[in-house]
Amino acid sequence: MRKFGLLFIIAISLFACKSNKNEVNIKGEIKGLTNDTIYLFSADGITDRMDTIYSENGKFSYTLNIDTITSATILLNDSIEYPVFIDKGNRIEVKGSATGFLNVTGNQPNEELTAFQKEISGLGTPSEKALQEKAEAFIRQHHSSLASIYLLEKYFIGKAQPDYRKIKDLIDLMTGALLDQPSIEKVSEYITRWESVVDGKPAPYFNLPNAKGEKVSRMSEKLKNKYLLINFWATYATDSIAQTQLKSLNKKYIKSKDFALLGISIDFDKKAWTDCIKKDTLSWEQVRDSTGWESETIKRYAILSLPTNVLVSPQGVIIARNIVGDSLSNKIKEVLEAAEAKKKEEKKTKH
Repeated sequence: MRKFGLLFIIAISLFACKSNKNEVNIKGEIKGLTNDTIYLFSADGITDRMDTIYSENGKFSYTLNIDTITSATILLNDSIEYPVFIDKGNRIEVKGSATGFLNVTGNQPNEELTAFQKEISGLGTPSEKALQEKAEAFIRQHHSSLASIYLLEKYFIGKAQPDYRKIKDLIDLMTGALLDQPSIEKVSEYITRWESVVDGKPAPYFNLPNAKGEKVSRMSEKLKNKYLLINFWATYATDSIAQTQLKSLNKKYIKSKDFALLGISIDFDKKAWTDCIKKDTLSWEQVRDSTGWESETIKRYAILSLPTNVLVSPQGVIIARNIVGDSLSNKIKEVLEAAEAKKKEEKKTKH
């Protein structure tokens, strides 16, 4: 019995040592909390863990166990998100204001990001360009910091129209450990697809049914040998300004022999799609891929958001991606005027 008791005590001690080694303590004092509940959840895609932390008068202390360094997010007042990086054995301390910036210490990436936040808070009201320049400078100097991934996502990947050339350039600077992060793997995979459909690349093939069930491709009679503006959309992701412009372009060039519009929807619901076409008078050629975001066409064209447009030349080469407003109108006018000038020159040559 004594032997068994001794072994039991040793086993418990070993377990406790192992447990303590993986422990992380997070304590803090945050002014301006409007409730006593703080949420801590994974931000790196490795786990879907979420912890609930209770505070009293803005003060809190919480212990958890983790296996490896993790990017996490603290959610304050049910609406304010703030990044924090945690690793086994860390003693993280969070201080500051829920309406300002937080001073997070306890490991290198937290302290690096805190220094960055302090720097930009001293800039007053910086422009988006100035913030991107600061973030880029930080990333270039901190190749192995998890804070670099956070800044890359916030200031570059999360933009409405990301500059993927710049993003690729910054990812190429990062070390192997950062490249193993799921968010970076996902972006890198997308960039590989995107590089195959940038300006000057061949437009991928598609062959999709219209409302009548007729298959439509770029070589269909109505579309072949024309500049083709493809609009990727869905009834649940429309943009009234973009839609108004498409209607205007369709009206202006409806008789053109050199230009055509094509809508590619990824709606699952055929009736919702056809009803929307009728209601909004989307009278140009419309096709649908009922596989939604699993659509091979969507993947081949590297579409990440809706609506998105792609302008393709009569030779099947991509001219521009996701240009809107005056940029789109001017580009179409430019290529059509060039096409008309070419035809006139060819006529002169023949005569």
